[in-house]
Amino acid sequence: MTSPTYTARPHKARVVAVAVAAVFVVAMTTVAILLRGSSTGVHFYLSDQIAMAGIGLVLAAAALWFARPRIRADHDGVEVRNMLGTHHYGWTDIESVSFPDGSPWARLELPGDEYVPILAVQAIDGEHAVTAMRELRRLRREATTESR
Repeated sequence: MTSPTYTARPHKARVVAVAVAAVFVVAMTTVAILLRGSSTGVHFYLSDQIAMAGIGLVLAAAALWFARPRIRADHDGVEVRNMLGTHHYGWTDIESVSFPDGSPWARLELPGDEYVPILAVQAIDGEHAVTAMRELRRLRREATTESR
């Protein structure tokens, strides 16, 4: 996809993911530092401390995975990056861009009653989600009227 004209990412989910990742790193590093001085009779070594800090980093990376979703849209179509993959959909393949009542995120409606969730546009983001939906619908409208 060349020269994206609109890009959206979730806002509140990213803030929470970064905060949780920071808590994991700080908590596990603190535990790793304090682990050596245990008075329980169990002996902890440097390798145990490094492993604890490493577990904190792995947990932080897992938390940051929730900040990954993104959507890029231009006149050619939409590129949706969700948790596990990135896919491109041409506007001709998309029947509509919708945000069903009660749904936590938007979706692309495809032929045959199929849909693709857009995790980058989340209801919790309020006005940001409204702006994203307006932009996606505008781009779809422009692309489909140009192709007629």
